[in-house]
Amino acid sequence: MAKRIKMSSEGYKNLEKELEYLITVRRVEVAKKLKEARSFGDLSENAEYDEAKNEQGILEAKITEMEQTLANAEIVDAGDLSSDEIGVGSFVVLRDLELNEDEKLQIVGSTEADPENGKISDESPIGIAALKHKVGDVIEVNAPIGVIRMQVISIGNE
Repeated sequence: MAKRIKMSSEGYKNLEKELEYLITVRRVEVAKKLKEARSFGDLSENAEYDEAKNEQGILEAKITEMEQTLANAEIVDAGDLSSDEIGVGSFVVLRDLELNEDEKLQIVGSTEADPENGKISDESPIGIAALKHKVGDVIEVNAPIGVIRMQVISIGNE
């Protein structure tokens, strides 16, 4: 059985839009490139054809991966989020106990992760450590730089 991938309804819709673009626009563009490259003659020595075939293979693999992600998606509804316990979709404020700095983050599914915008994956070190914890809990994050101790300051759904 395929692994369920948690994501927000916004993330699901964005992935659907991207998939539609790849199928309706990029597929047509790549097919035109292939047709044009074939017109250059001998395919055994045709770098343009090889490049277009490679691009087509990468595109089709990406389309297949996105279709599988959507088929296995478990949409997390913001209304179902607990403000008592951290889960996928939760907005949290975590305090780094060593630096005494607060960081506002949203825990999201791996397909929606965008660390530069405060969206961290539930499969990242902080995401893994934070899940199921409550306000006041101290968590230990096994990060590449070592163990980071953080305290859960708040949990919300916005």
